[in-house]
Amino acid sequence: MSPKKRYELFKRLKEHNPEPTTELKYRSPFQLLIAVILSAQATDKSVNQATRELFKMAGTPQKMLALKETGLKKYIKTIGLFNTKAKNIIKTCKILLEQHKGKVPETREALEALPGVGRKTANVILNTAFGQPTIAVDTHIFRVSNRTGIAPGKNVLQVERNLLKQVPDEFKQDAHHWLILHGRYTCVARKPRCGACVIEDLCEYPDKTLD
Repeated sequence: MSPKKRYELFKRLKEHNPEPTTELKYRSPFQLLIAVILSAQATDKSVNQATRELFKMAGTPQKMLALKETGLKKYIKTIGLFNTKAKNIIKTCKILLEQHKGKVPETREALEALPGVGRKTANVILNTAFGQPTIAVDTHIFRVSNRTGIAPGKNVLQVERNLLKQVPDEFKQDAHHWLILHGRYTCVARKPRCGACVIEDLCEYPDKTLD
């Protein structure tokens, strides 16, 4: 894809959605961190349903740690892999309190040192909570980047690096949200909704649908 076409693509995504953001519900960097950890292999909708009550009772590292694994599981048992996630979250709360004064760290290295936090989660936190122009690549963004030709790659790290290299600087901050929402609602996995796509004429996908 040419730089000119890529610029026009992101310009349209911005015009269509000027202020994109995550669909996860949160009120602090800590709550966003917990929500993103819970969202692995789960929908944002299911996470929001669980955290609605969880964050009312335990919206800080201190209060969540006090729940212990057993108490936390009662709130998140509807989410996949909740046993492992509960264990990681409790460990993370302890580290935040002992090593970071209860605050979510603002560096990739410190974030990735937390249990249950990988590169993708760290990128989401850095971007959404702290305004850094990182791009987290999930299955939606991986699909959209390859299908459209924006930034193809064989694996998520390759796609991430290509996006950081190819996305114009003025669009980098919001690129993650535009692409994930586009993949979630328009450029869906089984049958993309090309007929309803605002970037259809710019997309280089050869098997477009009429829907």
